Amino acid sequence: MTGTLFIVATPIGNLDDITFRAVQVLKSVDIVLAENTRHSKKLLLHLDILKTIRAFHEHNEREKTKAIIGEIRSGKSIALISDAGTPLISDPGYFLVAQAKKEGLKVVPIPGPTALITALSASGLASDSFTFLGFLPSKQTARVKLLKSLVGRTETSIFYESPKRILATLTDMHSIYGDSREVCLAKELTKVFETIQTGSIPNLIDYLTIDQNHQKGEFVILISATDKIDIAEAETQLNSLLPILCAELGASKAAKLASKITGIDKKQCYKRALDL
Repeated sequence: MTGTLFIVATPIGNLDDITFRAVQVLKSVDIVLAENTRHSKKLLLHLDILKTIRAFHEHNEREKTKAIIGEIRSGKSIALISDAGTPLISDPGYFLVAQAKKEGLKVVPIPGPTALITALSASGLASDSFTFLGFLPSKQTARVKLLKSLVGRTETSIFYESPKRILATLTDMHSIYGDSREVCLAKELTKVFETIQTGSIPNLIDYLTIDQNHQKGEFVILISATDKIDIAEAETQLNSLLPILCAELGASKAAKLASKITGIDKKQCYKRALDL
């Protein structure tokens, strides 16, 4: 009889956020796979759990997976945990879970905290639709390229960022999004110095620079969606506006101005202008 691979979410700060079910599973399994064994031993000791803990992280995930799959096949049940939050969410575990699923093994999620959802719930930004993109690129060129690609998104965008780059990232965001876009910075979630700041990018830059301590801690960044437009209303507006603008400005300038007024893509406006 084969065992089970449990994907166990652990607290992101406050240890009291561990679920009853997570505790029960951690007590019942044969082995616990941990991203950082020293860190995870503290959690297990807090819970009065004595288990075999093995290191399982991004540097050894592929070489360890085959042996782990074999142990599950032999009947052992194994729990995968990360340093904090839900495994696989910007943490190791994807390769192991993918292989276990291919092998037809039972994979059971034990839900619990994750930083991105915790931050979103208290950010004040739209939560009906969002995109999570993990950690932003460390190099500025790649980071700026990614941020520019999200300018027109009509859902909240969520990232993780390190304290070393948080100020540089906000500065890049200001150059791309300007003053009006709402952004939330959340750090030290569920801990003593939990901070969730939502406001304009210039105000958040001021917050980061007024005190160096404000730049400490792992950050969740949430960017508000671009304003959605009423397509039908915008099309009606474009139909009446574009002929007038073209008569005065020519197709290219008319399309650019029409795009700013209606919110319709500039290329689409230009194509319509050429058809007049």
